[in-house]
Amino acid sequence: MLISHAFDDKSPNEGLGRNMLDEATFSAFRDIGRDLFLRGLVSSHAGNLSVRTRATIWITRTGSMLGRITHEDVIEVGQVGPGPLDSRASSELAVHRAIYGATGAGAVIHAHPPYATLLSMLQNELLPVDLEGYRVLGRVLVKNTGKAKAAGAPESAGAVSEALKEHRIVLAKGHGSFARGETLEAAYMATSSLEASSFYLYHLLGQPGPGIPEQ
Repeated sequence: MLISHAFDDKSPNEGLGRNMLDEATFSAFRDIGRDLFLRGLVSSHAGNLSVRTRATIWITRTGSMLGRITHEDVIEVGQVGPGPLDSRASSELAVHRAIYGATGAGAVIHAHPPYATLLSMLQNELLPVDLEGYRVLGRVLVKNTGKAKAAGAPESAGAVSEALKEHRIVLAKGHGSFARGETLEAAYMATSSLEASSFYLYHLLGQPGPGIPEQ
């Protein structure tokens, strides 16, 4: 069941840290985080999730375990920074903010899907060959944000958010995926579909190496 993340009327940063996350949205964080971990789309302390309200963002805290999300692991921050709780939020907060600023997304997922991330080091874009992936994702862009750049760097935020204006999901080269959706479930669907399509592509193209052709 798709859970729509309700919008409310607040001023930026007003009441941050004092508001309660509604139970339905928390359950979506907990369930999708667990699914990401069990599916192998993140390692124990990797990846991040967020949802947007009208004036704020709820995002997983830095260092949280997505497979074991508690209420204390979900932090409320302003849609525009800096803010008093930014240091507790995921290191990818700047990218999440940029995505919300550039798109109508209600939720964002950043994951490290293994096959998709591997192929991002070898390809400039991915074109799914399976029917579901082709219909759900279409062409998946790979953005080279630079290996030396820190998580959440402005360059990454700009490149990823710009690509997500036209696409549901994008790969940061050698780093992982960023997916947007109306809900966390919709963003998870794009993330899991990408990994399934990448599995097929990897095995169709053969073992990684210089002989793999560009798409």
